Amino acid sequence: MLRGKLKPYIFMVLAALVIRLAVMGFLYPEQLDPERDHWRFGYETGRIARSIVTGQGFSSPLFAYTGPTAWMTPVYPYMVAGVFKVFGIYTTTSAFVLLSLNALISALNCLPIVFFARRCFGDRTGRWAGWTWALFPYAIYFPVERIWETWLATLLLSVLFLMALRLEETSPFREWIGFGLLWGVAALTSPSMLAVLPFMGGWICYRLYRRGQRWFVPGTVAALVFFAVISPWFIRNYRAFHQFVPFRDNMGLVLRLGTKGAATNTHWAVYELGPWHNDAEWQEFLRLGELGYMAKKKQQAVEAVAADPGWYVWTSLRRAVFLWTGYWSFDRDYLAEEPLDPLNIVFCTSFTVLAMFGLWRAFQKDAGVAMLYALVLFFFPVIYYITSPEVYYRRPIDPMMVVLAVYAVSRWRDSAQDARA
Repeated sequence: MLRGKLKPYIFMVLAALVIRLAVMGFLYPEQLDPERDHWRFGYETGRIARSIVTGQGFSSPLFAYTGPTAWMTPVYPYMVAGVFKVFGIYTTTSAFVLLSLNALISALNCLPIVFFARRCFGDRTGRWAGWTWALFPYAIYFPVERIWETWLATLLLSVLFLMALRLEETSPFREWIGFGLLWGVAALTSPSMLAVLPFMGGWICYRLYRRGQRWFVPGTVAALVFFAVISPWFIRNYRAFHQFVPFRDNMGLVLRLGTKGAATNTHWAVYELGPWHNDAEWQEFLRLGELGYMAKKKQQAVEAVAADPGWYVWTSLRRAVFLWTGYWSFDRDYLAEEPLDPLNIVFCTSFTVLAMFGLWRAFQKDAGVAMLYALVLFFFPVIYYITSPEVYYRRPIDPMMVVLAVYAVSRWRDSAQDARA
């Protein structure tokens, strides 16, 4: 009986995987470009993974040996290093394996999406949401276009969202322990997800408190497990740098990239102004070292904001609009760099509007559950408004938006049927 219940979801996952692998067949050569010593093969993640495999430890995220690094958190670089160890550094086989893993991770995300959509909005919305994710363009293209941790982070956040919905109904200690453990893994995969941790945890505890159920002790246990998971990385960073470095040390750089005046206005990505493509910045990185360089970038960013706070607020609003609509500019030179933007703007904006309508409908159905969606959608992208965005940065909250969009369509369908009856 259990196999019969799981069979349609297994087929859903397999269909999603086949689609992603088919698209991967067209995109994988991008990883094999030998320019700049295979820089496009995982970028900083690939460099760190190579350092691990060659015996230099967790180090050197750019173009030369620069010593220990905290540019990235450890989970995904060690995954890439494991593949390099077995299949070779920067090889075609490693590219296939890593992109296939990304495709599988994205396909598996159908399952938590089905389960939390069904829990919130019923079986029909759950099935439709799972199939929508299987066919969702962003979930197909991005995982097989770039070797990066975003796709694993997306799956982890979906599972954590499902766990939050379970924990607010019941609170067995083993599930609280698992919640804290998985949040620790998520934080060491993509620290940006921490933006929603206090709100998700607070939502669970408040819901339990309102019903008179225990929340303080299990919540404390989850927090202790979380800190137990992340503490070894903090200790490693202190030993490597002789100062406290929580998670990643590159905040100064990403903040600086979002405060470089006119250069920031021309394109949402100004990465040519960082040490990746700018020799002067690279030489400064070599001269100051990683922490010294990041500290200087942070200082420059703070000074730039202080010098023109109005411009910074306006540009932060532009970044917010970009993340939710895909729109940055219709300037001819910009569109020459991003020729697919007009089509993406239509799709991204429509998707956002549909999801927001679904959120409104969700508040009408159950304001308490809808609040969890709202908290995640509101707080997750805030860090990118004030620093610098990328087209794939918002992807971890796409599963929740897919569910809300499907729920909106479902309610429209029900309303149309009622009107005809």
